[in-house]
Amino acid sequence: MPKDAHPTPLDSADVILSDLDGVVYRGAAPIPHAIAALNSARKSKTVGFLTNNASRLAADVAEQLVSMGLRADADDVVTSPQATLLLLSKVVEPGASLLAIGGPGLTVVLEGAGYRLVRTADENPDAVVQGFSPRVSWADLAEATYALASGIPWVATNLDAALPLERGLAPGNGALVAAVRAVVNREPLAAGKPETALFDAARERFLGSRWLFIGDRIDTDIRGAKRSGMSSALVFTGISRPQDAFAAPPDARPDFILRDLRDLTLPYPSTRLTRNDQFLTSTVANSVVAAEGRRIRLVAPGDEPMNVIRATAALVWEHTVTFDSPRLDAELREVIAGTLD
Repeated sequence: MPKDAHPTPLDSADVILSDLDGVVYRGAAPIPHAIAALNSARKSKTVGFLTNNASRLAADVAEQLVSMGLRADADDVVTSPQATLLLLSKVVEPGASLLAIGGPGLTVVLEGAGYRLVRTADENPDAVVQGFSPRVSWADLAEATYALASGIPWVATNLDAALPLERGLAPGNGALVAAVRAVVNREPLAAGKPETALFDAARERFLGSRWLFIGDRIDTDIRGAKRSGMSSALVFTGISRPQDAFAAPPDARPDFILRDLRDLTLPYPSTRLTRNDQFLTSTVANSVVAAEGRRIRLVAPGDEPMNVIRATAALVWEHTVTFDSPRLDAELREVIAGTLD
């Protein structure tokens, strides 16, 4: 690599792990450029997929990916029910009885691991496992609360409050868990992002020494990767927006900020922060932003608008105390908004 060249995000790892909803697809529609970028990455890297969604089997997820043109099979997909098995092994004995709230994406995995599934609290289950299905009913949630009254373990596949679909955001498993939580007044163990079980399961599946996880959510994807000791890339094709990145706490700041998956193979320039008596300045390539007090202004847009977002994020993160409530000037806001149009 030439002395003045910058490595790409793809260069940073030997295993690329990607979220699905909001990164590869949204509902039934593939996100532009995602399929081509991941197929290209597979030529030189191990590529795997992680999903908090517990409603489908890994084979069904892989079938959807293949239908979109992505080269993948069931072993390339790690689901939150598969990660749930790691947590269950710590709280119940092998072959224990479980009250499972959810669909086949959860129940098939649990039965395949040798657990005995029961339908009601009257059958005295050893634990309650709760995962998402669009067919989960009030009666199902009520059985969970009846069973949990005895103090048995409670494991949730994930705690995502919202599920991104083609028509917008719909209630996710976290919303259903919240209904049970309001009654039993305690917290479940959780397998999905941002907890570490899903990442641990992926690390066991996809062997390597450097992992890069790509996600669209600061609160689950990026925080989970950080907790698991993986590097992370945030894409703006799903939930989180630039303002969310600017506001991210230290435990949820991505290593890379990308427009979409095309940026995986583009040089990622370094950030230079400088300070004098009057200004704090952040420079990424030839994009420059500066701050006076809490006001952040655009000095030079440069050739790549994404670098303005990266420079702004670095400036806010470096000086969190000063910029507890940063104010972006109108020109800077306009450039940032136009970058994602």
